Amino acid sequence: MVEAAPGAIPSPNIWNTPQIYEQENKAVDPDGVLAAAMRSIRPWDGQTVLDIGCGTGFHLPFFAETATRVIGAEPHAGLASAARRRCAGLPNVTVRTAAAQALPVPDSSVDVVHARWAYFFGPGCEPGLREIARVLRHGGTAFIIDNDATRTTFGRWFRTWLPKYDPASVERFWVRQGFSRESLTIRWSFPDRGTLERVLKIEFPADLAARFLAETDGTEVDYGINLWHRTFR
Repeated sequence: MVEAAPGAIPSPNIWNTPQIYEQENKAVDPDGVLAAAMRSIRPWDGQTVLDIGCGTGFHLPFFAETATRVIGAEPHAGLASAARRRCAGLPNVTVRTAAAQALPVPDSSVDVVHARWAYFFGPGCEPGLREIARVLRHGGTAFIIDNDATRTTFGRWFRTWLPKYDPASVERFWVRQGFSRESLTIRWSFPDRGTLERVLKIEFPADLAARFLAETDGTEVDYGINLWHRTFR
């Protein structure tokens, strides 16, 4: 039985196979496109950063390099424990077991919020967005990283898997919430075909994973990203 914070929505890829998801994290965006885009909008040097849905804490050491304080919030107790172990030697990092709609963080105490692939479908995450508004200081910035299903190889795969997914509706949702978008192209870059195959199998049903692998040469996949961002005044 998975021990998770109340209200958490399961994320099967990382909840069930964190070791493979770790390999996926290592393959994502080796060129640092996302980090550069976020820094150009709102640097976090000397700031307090909250990573919502931090999983095993893969991104926490990155933020801790320049932030004064980093807080990871993860609803899955086992993953949160792994994040604490990962950051045991980093005195400016704290990890809490918590869902996005009930953050154990004081009002107006955070400068930058980072949520990577934690808000896929827009409508339904309003409670979490209210919590973001509560914990951000005046002038704080929220970054929501999401798939762009309208382009690139990964976007095509995503639409094939979820044909009822409506990118235009999701875009309208984020615009209504006051967010702006940076459209970015990153890449998956895997060390070998076996790793790519393992990652495809945790992201898609088995038949689609096999199909996508067969139509892909090499070990790289182009990947469209929407970087949604809003500065709260």
